[in-house]
Amino acid sequence: MDKQYTTYYQSPLGQLKITGTTTLITGVTFQDDPPDIPADEVLPDMLIACVEQLIRYFNGDTRTFDLPLEQPGTPFQQGVWGELCTIPFGKTISYIQLAIRQGDPKATRAVAAANGRNNIAIIIPCHRVIGASRALTGYAGGIWRKKWLLDHESRIAHGVLTLF
Repeated sequence: MDKQYTTYYQSPLGQLKITGTTTLITGVTFQDDPPDIPADEVLPDMLIACVEQLIRYFNGDTRTFDLPLEQPGTPFQQGVWGELCTIPFGKTISYIQLAIRQGDPKATRAVAAANGRNNIAIIIPCHRVIGASRALTGYAGGIWRKKWLLDHESRIAHGVLTLF
């Protein structure tokens, strides 16, 4: 297995921990209590590119990410995460709609569980999945971050001040 590298980015939503190798991004997670950051490791270009793309996303200069991603998961989870990447910037779908896209409208809970196991936040946009009643439900980074991300994307995509 390739060596794993870690860096941190201070986003508008708090510290993000970014992990990856020289060829893949393997994690983007929120860190409410970030550890001390080692300053002596040279980062591979892949992690630098990830931070640069996140900066452009938060500045409203990009709507998409172009990074090779990898995280462990079952074939079902991989399918859900792949489907998440097809949700357009500034748009949302419900968990039931996501289950239907996966081929089983009865798999709403399984889809929600797979969504919750996504460890590449923002880039794999699990924040774009909402409840059937349009309620903001479940987000590993906290509902306030989910709301912020949806509002941010809505402002950029539609010029709307708030989504909810």
